[in-house]
Amino acid sequence: MPSNDDLAAQRRVLNRLRRAGGQLNAVIEAVEQGKPCRDVITQLAAVRGALDRAGFAILSSAMQECISDPEEALDSEGLTTGEVEKLFLMLA
Repeated sequence: MPSNDDLAAQRRVLNRLRRAGGQLNAVIEAVEQGKPCRDVITQLAAVRGALDRAGFAILSSAMQECISDPEEALDSEGLTTGEVEKLFLMLA
């Protein structure tokens, strides 16, 4: 069963993803309405930032698990420390 910290982290990630979804809808509406480029790009940058923050939060949890219990991380997530590093570089 996930710990309270794990559940709180999951809630934070879900909130970030929901926020990104709302921001993406705003981008779509802005394009549909023919809004100025500046408005569209500003909203798009907000979406990208929200997705990046969600990705880093997910990766942070994986990294903490790998550091605290590498064997458990490998069993439950199938992640080695090398794979965590590759995931980090994908987001960087």
